Amino acid sequence: MRVIITLALALIAVFTTAGAEEPPMVPIKRLSLDFATRAAVATVEACREKGMSVAVAIVDRGGRLQVLLRDTLAMPLTNTIAEQKAYAALNFNVPTSEMEERFTSPFSPGKVQGIILSAGGLPISAGGSIVGGIGVSGAPSGEVDEECAQAGIDEIIDDLEMAE
Repeated sequence: MRVIITLALALIAVFTTAGAEEPPMVPIKRLSLDFATRAAVATVEACREKGMSVAVAIVDRGGRLQVLLRDTLAMPLTNTIAEQKAYAALNFNVPTSEMEERFTSPFSPGKVQGIILSAGGLPISAGGSIVGGIGVSGAPSGEVDEECAQAGIDEIIDDLEMAE
């Protein structure tokens, strides 16, 4: 019994000490609407240069849709796919193309509603912080979707890095 009380007191001491050192709130960097829109427009333009009509979605740091653009001839389903690619890239913090083969079991995250693990989604990071995710759908391959998404990030990355 004495051991249990000692352990309990030790745990209380550790958690109260750690809590005293942490601030009550943490600052979270977010992508502004203007920069999210710039990235989305640059993404659509990059795909247009390749002759593709796509949808692009940008989700904020919390995974909520911030910007969605669908080019004139892109199919309506591309909206949902682009958003789910962006959401997956944000949450796993890696390009979705790197996850295509990782989750193949019947109950893997790839089968979770709202997550699409195929090429075309990229996390948006700046200064070591993830600030959002971008997803593209509508090109004939996920690799082209991802190239267009990268063009969108490239449009704003210098400004994001300088904002530090």
